Amino acid sequence: MPDGAALEGRYARHLVLPEIGSAGQNRLAAARVLVVGAGGLGSPVLLYLAAAGVGQLTIADDDVVSLSNLQRQVLHATSRLGDPKVASAADRLADLNPDVRIVAHPLRVTAATAPILVTGHDLVVDCTDNLAARHLLNRACVEAGVPLLSGAIAAWEGQVGLYDPSHGGPCFACVFPETGSRPEQGKGVVGALPGIVGATMALEAIKTIIGAGASLRGQLLLIDTLWNDRRLVRVARDPACPVCGREHGIC
Repeated sequence: MPDGAALEGRYARHLVLPEIGSAGQNRLAAARVLVVGAGGLGSPVLLYLAAAGVGQLTIADDDVVSLSNLQRQVLHATSRLGDPKVASAADRLADLNPDVRIVAHPLRVTAATAPILVTGHDLVVDCTDNLAARHLLNRACVEAGVPLLSGAIAAWEGQVGLYDPSHGGPCFACVFPETGSRPEQGKGVVGALPGIVGATMALEAIKTIIGAGASLRGQLLLIDTLWNDRRLVRVARDPACPVCGREHGIC
């Protein structure tokens, strides 16, 4: 937990918010959050959660920093080209807030690693760039009873959803059923888009941890930055879902 001086100094602007205060700040300090992906979405998510004082941030990513990343992945720098993203991220976050415990895993999400990564965390934030990894994380989160906050981006558009069948919401597979493997294709993305979507994800993570405001559980936030359009779409649990349906004892 942060000491009195840290509370009064670093988190002063949180303490004056009635929705946070010292109780909420202590909940943030006690939280253990897994962020999968330290790229475009992971950059703002990790920066804002570290700045907010989340007690432990676990980062999983098996990629290295490349020149093409730097147009949008603002967590990294030109001086870190070729370095593992988790190492670059850990150094930057430690400099931003040394009170946060950083755990770095330079590995890919697989059927074997997903349950190991999820175990021991209060919230999983999916900042990956492929559907297969999202489904693996979803299965692991459903089995562990851990909420999954997932975001995705392409071109000028993004989406954010909170998948939490243990607390009445759908799981990711209820909304986006698995349809078999599909080849991943690189897509263009405007550089500032992950900042908008990732900051939204960080805000939702903070709200989820402290229990403030309206949740995205059971809703999908759609953001179109080209035409300045934001929509909330209701999403429902699927009783026949192969991941969280009745036969699995969740619904």
